[in-house]
Amino acid sequence: MKRITDFLAYRRDGRRISVVTCYDAASARLVAETEVDALLVGDSLAMVVHGFPSTVHADVPMMALHTAAVARGAPKQPIVADLPFLSYRKGIAPAMEAADALMKAGAHAVKLEGVRGHEDVVRHLVQSGIPVMGHLGLTPQHVNQIGGYKVQGRDPSQAQALREDALRLQELGCFSIVLELVPAALAEEVTDSLEIPTIGIGSGVGCGGQVLVWQDLLGLNLGFKPRFLREFAQGATLFQEGLNAYARAVREGGYPTVEESF
Repeated sequence: MKRITDFLAYRRDGRRISVVTCYDAASARLVAETEVDALLVGDSLAMVVHGFPSTVHADVPMMALHTAAVARGAPKQPIVADLPFLSYRKGIAPAMEAADALMKAGAHAVKLEGVRGHEDVVRHLVQSGIPVMGHLGLTPQHVNQIGGYKVQGRDPSQAQALREDALRLQELGCFSIVLELVPAALAEEVTDSLEIPTIGIGSGVGCGGQVLVWQDLLGLNLGFKPRFLREFAQGATLFQEGLNAYARAVREGGYPTVEESF
């Protein structure tokens, strides 16, 4: 059985970490039978599953519901759940209530974006026995402030702030940090400066691991083709072929057969 504490062991051993973001029991059950190291229940579920335009629309009940589903599907996998928009910006008590809900739903750790303005929350979570994963670079909960989903850290001042924030998250006790849409050279520099592993998404090969969304890596998210995404399967084509075969069988009377009837 893999554990959150394995992340640090992987870092020490130079072993790269694979993480998959998924949102339901069926997907989690399939991932649990693979070589993937950990699952992330991302607040991206607001967009991927519920059709909202951004992650801002995720809330604690929504995150807890999906975390519980993933935990039921993959009871032996390490599961990280996102603390949703503003849940950790209202102070320690509300942040603890949000983390409590996600941990009791089945998460083994929580992830939050940024560090400035809520260092006390990160510290308190860690000191309360809750493993915390950081998230720097593109922070989707700030999409309205940063003006879209674009690479972060190209500006020298942004790059320096990211370096400082990564070190600060490590000092506060985070066990890992996601680096999203960070220039590859900067992501590698930050990774090399840390004792904890970084998990990249769109941040190059120098990170200590990678995370991709289940639907994206399996080619199920039609029309979503960012530069960093590699589709490891043509899931949309496979599913559409199966659905068309089903529709034809029903239309032509080939399904169900006598053997498939009671």
